[in-house]
Amino acid sequence: MKIIIGKTAGFCYGVRRAVNETKKELENSSEICCLGEIVHNKSVVKDLEERGITFVNDIDECKGKVIIRAHGESKETYKKLKEKGIEIKDLTCPKVLKTHELAEEYIKHNYFIVLIGVQGHPESIGTLSFCGENSYLLQDKSNIKEMVDKINESKLKDILILAQTTYNSKKFDDIVEEIKKELNGKNIKVKKTICEATKIRQNETTKIAKKVDTMIIVGDKKSSNTNKLYDISKEYCKRTFFVQTAEELNIEELKNAKEIGIMAGASTPEEDIAKIIEKVKENKK
Repeated sequence: MKIIIGKTAGFCYGVRRAVNETKKELENSSEICCLGEIVHNKSVVKDLEERGITFVNDIDECKGKVIIRAHGESKETYKKLKEKGIEIKDLTCPKVLKTHELAEEYIKHNYFIVLIGVQGHPESIGTLSFCGENSYLLQDKSNIKEMVDKINESKLKDILILAQTTYNSKKFDDIVEEIKKELNGKNIKVKKTICEATKIRQNETTKIAKKVDTMIIVGDKKSSNTNKLYDISKEYCKRTFFVQTAEELNIEELKNAKEIGIMAGASTPEEDIAKIIEKVKENKK
């Protein structure tokens, strides 16, 4: 059995920064909370809880210093925290902040902003709040007609298309082409704000999935970027397993595998990946 491990598997810069900075804060303060999970990974959340952080979902529950997670928050959240005089440690991924800045810049020039992203995802919710009243969150092609209606209602002629930083790169390109067909004649600017690390990880997943007969994607089921890796892997390798921990991996399902690929999402810690690799190698003996 051959094992191919993705070189880009595991923490991206934004996640590593958020987790490491939070650990530093916890060394110097006994009262720190975070609005929502700092990243979508149960192992990371559990580790930080054991170090003393409190995860809350409501600003009214906040005590002491508040961590703004890697996904970012809405403009309204920042406003409320400042009004309450709560100290903020902003650990929003720099790539997400850049998307917020682009949105606010183009609003000044009367652009309608289309954000291609996942409905209900914290990053999309936060970013959309920076896109102004004339904006639309588009998850996939099924809502393009509704988006066109809203653009026509706005009477704006200029459109800016942005992306959730962890969105599927290929899917984004396909949707943009469809939007251009529907809005033929409109001035459309496209800023592909998908994180470069996300694109590289997705490309590597594609390459590995095409080579092997079995793929293992490691990460939390709530992680948007990990779900994208699973979808990509499934497209090229039907025998793809999505697990968070080594305990979830059924070794019996790997018995007949000749080549196994292993890839992990941007919020998956190295320890979780290492345990998966160890379990697969034990099965190889």
